[in-house]
Amino acid sequence: MNNRLTYLLAISLLFVTITSSRVFAQITAGEDAKVEYRYLIDVPTAGILDKGLVSISNDIMPNGVLIARIEAGVFQDISIGISYGGANIIGSGSPDWYKLPAAAFRFKVLKESLNAPSLTLGFDTQGKGNYFDSSSRYQIKSPGLFVSGSKNFALMGYLTLHGCLNYSFEGADGDNFMNLNVGAEKTLGARVSLIGEYNFALNDNNARIYGRGRGYLNIGVRWAPADGFTVGFDLRDILSNKKWAPGAADRAIHLDYTKTI
Repeated sequence: MNNRLTYLLAISLLFVTITSSRVFAQITAGEDAKVEYRYLIDVPTAGILDKGLVSISNDIMPNGVLIARIEAGVFQDISIGISYGGANIIGSGSPDWYKLPAAAFRFKVLKESLNAPSLTLGFDTQGKGNYFDSSSRYQIKSPGLFVSGSKNFALMGYLTLHGCLNYSFEGADGDNFMNLNVGAEKTLGARVSLIGEYNFALNDNNARIYGRGRGYLNIGVRWAPADGFTVGFDLRDILSNKKWAPGAADRAIHLDYTKTI
């Protein structure tokens, strides 16, 4: 328990440290959001950070998994990111660090219009959960190469629909098909959003590997308690697709801070 509190306090102190110029912070959830989501939970969206924006985020998951990510809008319609983490970081015993940091890149090729969605091309090598050396993959495979589309609608606030095609670089397990993902965000007032996604897991449905062929259904909530901050709570794998821990959805916490530099 002491280790858990230590890590949570360390993360909190990091967020406090980078908020010294809060006047430049952005609202990140709900109807007043000024920053696009780049991910729902695991699924990449067509969102991208505007030039000059920087985001620092953390995903806290079961088995002591902690993943930290930094993203930056470096040019108009282009953003980059780097992430790193591991399992058993929160808990007791030795952490099981991932072998290498992961990289991400996004390029928005089409801006949203009245009749067309926004489209973004990119890659992201960050998976989620434990890393299995025996098959050179994460529990939840990284997106790899992807193309994502997003379309926003006015509906009692806003409803945004998302779709993503991806091809993961983690194909050593022999299950390396093109994959499909869909999702949605619904705002609830000025600073709260509900999100949901379904990963068809077409690249993770081989009977001898890790998925059961049901796909991954995840839901979550995002709340912006202060400008720039996003706090999220997720329920992952509601359909109990994973073989390594069947019968219950995973619970996870998402923290994000976005500011202009």
